[in-house]
Amino acid sequence: MIAFALSATVLNYVDRLSFTYLAAHPDLRPLFSDTTFGLMGTAFFAAYTISNGLSGFAIDRLGTRVGYSLSMAVWTTAAALQALARTPLQFGALRFLLGIGEAGNWPAAVKLTAEWFPARERSTASGIFNSGSALGSVIAPPLIAWLGMRFGWQAAFLVVGATGYLWLGAFWLVYRTPASPGQQVEMSPVPARRLLTHRFVIWFTASKFFIDSIWYFITFWIGRYLADAYGWDLLRIGLFATIPFIVADLGNILGGLFTQWLIRGGLAIPRARKLAVSVFGLTMAAALVSGPLVISGPRSALAVLSVAGFGWAAYSANTLAFPADVFPQRAVATVWGLASVGAGLGGAFFQHASGLAVAHLRTTVGVAAAYHTVFVAYGVLALVGLTLVLFPMGPLTRDQTLE
Repeated sequence: MIAFALSATVLNYVDRLSFTYLAAHPDLRPLFSDTTFGLMGTAFFAAYTISNGLSGFAIDRLGTRVGYSLSMAVWTTAAALQALARTPLQFGALRFLLGIGEAGNWPAAVKLTAEWFPARERSTASGIFNSGSALGSVIAPPLIAWLGMRFGWQAAFLVVGATGYLWLGAFWLVYRTPASPGQQVEMSPVPARRLLTHRFVIWFTASKFFIDSIWYFITFWIGRYLADAYGWDLLRIGLFATIPFIVADLGNILGGLFTQWLIRGGLAIPRARKLAVSVFGLTMAAALVSGPLVISGPRSALAVLSVAGFGWAAYSANTLAFPADVFPQRAVATVWGLASVGAGLGGAFFQHASGLAVAHLRTTVGVAAAYHTVFVAYGVLALVGLTLVLFPMGPLTRDQTLE
């Protein structure tokens, strides 16, 4: 069952990143300035924000099978339709539709994990399915570069988009919900007002506004960064831009296993989770803040992004288990969706801000230094997000008043 969540997350990122790399195609590159490219990300994350606010509620009510299938159908269709786009406005509209569908992946996968795994194993299970984000980011550059160069950018969009229909057919035929959690689904939902005013939801949402924006910057801007700062072409980007995401994949697995090891050593689950996010959040921040000091070329740049990606992935493997630690299973998709509104808002805001910052700074300090200054800013965001999780969010213990 976790293989479905893993493979869906892989497809999610391949579809999401197809535009990121194909925008470097000679036929498309003239269409997108720095600010226009940033606005493409903003269009995606604006929809992502709206959908996160609704998709969790829908999935908790429709169930994992129907909710996950609906999300996949919307986003894979949007991904394929990008082959028909010809103007930035058309691409922006389809990126918006893509964001509407893709937001449902994480509430559905979090709900699937809560249904199938006990608390002590959830961080590892979450790390496995969330590794699909890094694995998809590893697969996307060489696959999309090869498809785009061999068959053209339209065919590349069609191929990566249509693959989701194969997943959809298999998932619809195979997926089932275990009997005991299924009994909880019949209970009345937790009222939305109680969730929206819950301390955990408020501060976890705020933390995701800052933290998740770091990963979105790495995944959306790495190809453009390597092309602008070091003159890399699509083929070279396809070969080497995978490195940070391979390292991040290790973070997804090792981050979950680290927490599981702490729990087996006798540390209480809430303390183990917060210790783990502290270690990995600081790793992420340190890598990005040190960027201007250690980056001297593309190799060191990829090393910095690799360490930052590892920290983010290991951190996220643990936060994916947070909702099921605090809320009943019938509310976990809703809680994750609400919290991910913060991620969508942060993505929309910081994608546009990144485009404006790079466009402004490249004229004063140069292209590479412009990006490295933005790296430092994202390192500070990591510290802010971590602080919100450690202190105002509160303890990771079950809220018995919601049972």
